[in-house]
Amino acid sequence: MKFNALPLKGAYTIDLDKSEDERGFFARYWCHEELDKMGLDETIVQINNSMSRERGTLRGLHFQRPPKAETKIVRCICGSIWDVIVDLRENSTTFGKCYGAELNNKNRTMMYVPKGFAHGFQTLVENVELLYLHSEYYSQENEGGLLYNDKDVNIEWPLPVSEISSKDQSHPTLIDLEPIKL
Repeated sequence: MKFNALPLKGAYTIDLDKSEDERGFFARYWCHEELDKMGLDETIVQINNSMSRERGTLRGLHFQRPPKAETKIVRCICGSIWDVIVDLRENSTTFGKCYGAELNNKNRTMMYVPKGFAHGFQTLVENVELLYLHSEYYSQENEGGLLYNDKDVNIEWPLPVSEISSKDQSHPTLIDLEPIKL
């Protein structure tokens, strides 16, 4: 696993460290030891899968508050997405800042989303599928969201939004959101 530090402290993209030959390649997708050596949360208690049919579909921005705050590792296994994280940690020097990257089934890049970050994505093609590794179980009473088009965060989504849930359209803006205390 190759860890690439992002401008938001504690966040990374992860590329596969491939062993290749004439048959193809072999690589670790997740390794407890490698995450531990980086000082990252290596606990995985739940793996989720999502599928989005339409190009331009937007999901997010989602997070969980303590005591159920979670780390996520996100990978696009079919298709392509614009993956976005936003730092919501109280007293963070990058509070309210966002970072986006393309994740797809060809580059196999993963996003390491630390506790205290909101996460969302937009599909760049039809029929997109993601896998999410979570360090905490889903908790409805601790879930939260940030409005995807908040002008103060200024996320540059690559496409017009074709599909979005009413729930994701009604999340609060950054100014109305209580920062996450970890």
